[in-house]
Amino acid sequence: MIDVDLYKAKKLYPFQEETVNTILDELASNGQDFNLLYQLPTGGGKTVIFSEIGKKYIEKWKKKVLILTHRIELSVQTSRQLSAIGVANKIINSEVKELPDQDEYSCFIAMVETLHNRLTDDHDFIKNVGLVIVDEAHYNSFRKIFQYYEDCNILGVTATPLSSNKSLPLKDNYNRLLVGESIAGLIEKSYLSNADTFSYDVNLHGLKIGTNGDFTITSSDMLYSNYFMQEKLIFAYEEVALGKKTLIFNAGIETSIRVKESFEKLDYNIKHLDSTFSDKDRKEILKWFKETPDAILTSVGILTTGFDEPTVKTIIINRATRSLTLYHQMIGRGSRKLPDKSNFHIIDLGNNVRRFGLWQDYINWQDAFKFPDRFLESRVSELEDMEFEANYQFPKGYDKFMDIEKLESFNIKERYHECIDNGIKGKRAVEESMENHFDVILESAKDMEHGFEILEFLQDHIEYRLKHYTKCISKSTDNYFKFLLETYNRQLSQKIRVNIDESELN
Repeated sequence: MIDVDLYKAKKLYPFQEETVNTILDELASNGQDFNLLYQLPTGGGKTVIFSEIGKKYIEKWKKKVLILTHRIELSVQTSRQLSAIGVANKIINSEVKELPDQDEYSCFIAMVETLHNRLTDDHDFIKNVGLVIVDEAHYNSFRKIFQYYEDCNILGVTATPLSSNKSLPLKDNYNRLLVGESIAGLIEKSYLSNADTFSYDVNLHGLKIGTNGDFTITSSDMLYSNYFMQEKLIFAYEEVALGKKTLIFNAGIETSIRVKESFEKLDYNIKHLDSTFSDKDRKEILKWFKETPDAILTSVGILTTGFDEPTVKTIIINRATRSLTLYHQMIGRGSRKLPDKSNFHIIDLGNNVRRFGLWQDYINWQDAFKFPDRFLESRVSELEDMEFEANYQFPKGYDKFMDIEKLESFNIKERYHECIDNGIKGKRAVEESMENHFDVILESAKDMEHGFEILEFLQDHIEYRLKHYTKCISKSTDNYFKFLLETYNRQLSQKIRVNIDESELN
């Protein structure tokens, strides 16, 4: 257990106390098979809130509380708060194989993978748990734990109630979403700093979309490591953030190292940090960053969660992302309030504001929870990314059983404009696209059944092409796209049935 003397408990704000009572009332009135998801912006004090909920739950229900995290920093932060408010707790890390002393504790904090390993060996590893609290609940890794606690309440907390995997929506595991204070509301009540946003248009030509739905690290590194992007970054820093403590987020390590080298040539006070650093080196760099007023820290991913440095004055998003969650996590690192800090700066070098709107803008989180596909389509549509010329990237291994080069050689957008320029109906581009897809299927399929399997593999690519086409003709309604997709697949299926069947007979 963490020494209480080393950590002073954070006192709850009025809105936080009200939230604690509301959540406890929800749990009391809905029974043990009820799961609740709670949304609150980064900087709103989720750890303080759910720690207090844990304390009061233990007092009222006389059952234990289990808190799940995905980062060791979050586990330690939570343990300190719990200890400071008088809750006996224990962190279950990789060194904890058994719990012979579990009666001494009323609350346990565990990394999800570690706990899953323990529960696989012993389903009753922690006894008498009544409430499971999931920090950063949008991560899907927590789902594997839920099966062991079906008779418990589950409380998920997150700043962005959107699943990290759009095919596994949060509404599948939570009965209801409780939306907390908005970003604008927290700013108005002086709980968060306000943000001034500076956007610099970036040509994102060459970025590719990976299987996780976001731009790939490789293509991002190629774009953001080049000389012109480094020049644009330095120009933006000198124009907006010169001399201010600055945190730079990059997509890849190669980019971050180039950033460090570019700033060092101009004698700026900068360090680089990524996940390959040892705990010792990381602590030293973060200590330097905290204590140095004009420090610039360029990083990759590692500081998006579990990092709290209120003295940050500028956030530079030196990357493009299609993840609204990541967008909010990065900006949230600069939103902490201090007596001499009522606002901070955001520099956007990835057209992210154009994609998601300003950080302070209202978001209908209930809509995101209930209808995640529709919500994402309206905010991070494929059509938006087409304007930035992001290219489709085939999943790894597809080139082993189909001619990827032939598929990539056909550009439906270019072919559409060629048709129009030559007085041919633009729909001809769709017909040629279908012929291109069918040629690849015919060359690769062993039989008709295998042909249909390949067609299924190609669905994402087919959708990608057709969305390009609907953008070209400015007819991008959901109904028209659905009609176009169904027609395309029906005609392709007919070609497979007729032609591959005939080839087998011959």
